[in-house]
Amino acid sequence: MNQPAPPILHEDFDRAQDHLKIVAARGTRQRGWNSRLLWLLIGPGILAFLGENDAPSMLSYAATGAQFGIGFFLPFVILTFAIGFVVQEMAGRIGAATGQGHAALIFARFGKFWGGFAMLDLAAGNFLTLVAEFIGIRAGLGFFGVPPALAVGGSIVLIALAVSTSRYWTWERITMVLALGNAVFVPVALLAKPDWHQVGSALVTWSPLHGGFKPDTITLMVADIGATVTPWMLFFQQGAVADKGLTASEIGGARLDTIIGAVLAAGFAIASIIATAPLFSHGISAANFQAAQFAEALMPYIGHTGAALFAIGIFEAGLVAAITISTSSAYAYGEVTGSAHGMNSSIRDGWPFYLVLLGSVCTAGGLILIPGAPLEDIIILVNVVATLAMPPALLFLITLANDREVMGEHRNGLWWNIAGVTVTIFMILSGLLYALTVLMPHLFG
Repeated sequence: MNQPAPPILHEDFDRAQDHLKIVAARGTRQRGWNSRLLWLLIGPGILAFLGENDAPSMLSYAATGAQFGIGFFLPFVILTFAIGFVVQEMAGRIGAATGQGHAALIFARFGKFWGGFAMLDLAAGNFLTLVAEFIGIRAGLGFFGVPPALAVGGSIVLIALAVSTSRYWTWERITMVLALGNAVFVPVALLAKPDWHQVGSALVTWSPLHGGFKPDTITLMVADIGATVTPWMLFFQQGAVADKGLTASEIGGARLDTIIGAVLAAGFAIASIIATAPLFSHGISAANFQAAQFAEALMPYIGHTGAALFAIGIFEAGLVAAITISTSSAYAYGEVTGSAHGMNSSIRDGWPFYLVLLGSVCTAGGLILIPGAPLEDIIILVNVVATLAMPPALLFLITLANDREVMGEHRNGLWWNIAGVTVTIFMILSGLLYALTVLMPHLFG
């Protein structure tokens, strides 16, 4: 007996309307590009990468510049974003080819046990990261004397306003404007007056690591990897591609969107390293600095304006990431429960989706207002946990990308599989190296 077709919701009409705009912009040039078409296609990839340039990530890059200056870590960070592109390209391609989110496909192809495992991994990582974002928001606005309760409460109101439109297109453009605020680290880097010959040499020659591979250095390397590649990005980008209504014919556009996001985020991350390099040059210990402390320490070298821009950048990074990370949680919840799970959903149809999104934000924001909460430990833990959680997520991703029934002609080719397996091995080895530094630190001097 045939199953009845699922009801057509208001969000389906909105999604179809957005896709018709893409079809109209493409016109008869099936393989051609124009500025309007590019404008309509970009979004999920850029938001995934700029969302991952979050508060703990930018603080991790800032700590890298302060502890090691301009050298080894500049090309290392570029390498991590190349890894991120490999991973996110597959997520975007799966979303466009299937029209389904990551959580829905994991449950469909691997069953409830492995689906539950993936959701537990996502939920724990997302909540920890959300807490870290509000730590960044609080610390960034703290530079300007904003009380913690006002900083957290005001940010939650902004997030609620961004998602209240019940329209994916509007939400995406609002969030993208906020995300491009990550560029504020570029003028901060310029105010630091770096030696551009040294910057160029570091990028081209890959300078040796200052001080060698010590436990603290390896921890920072693992944190920088986790600042670029995390499980929530897979759920977010694949869910957003499906929510945007992209189809298999837009896979090229989704890939270009991902490239743009990776390039922008890498540039802003390097700018953060360059901005804090003066602290290394002047021998200032900044290993445990938070946002306001970095801004205050940089003030003698980049002025009050530069310090204020740095603090604003940390606030912006935390705010955008809080939006995208909570959205990835809501996408996953809606996909698993079969309820409405898109930004085109009305409040009435998609109230569970919005409840998960805003509920996770409010809970994480409220936690950092508890007196005596271990905020510094959470910041350090978040990026390291992200690195350790990636290998299982990558195995799910690569298996889905090779599934002929799911992907058809758009499944992984030989070179994408080589790249994906290489990335997975790299992430596993990074996790093992970190474990060795914890269990046997004497091996590293």
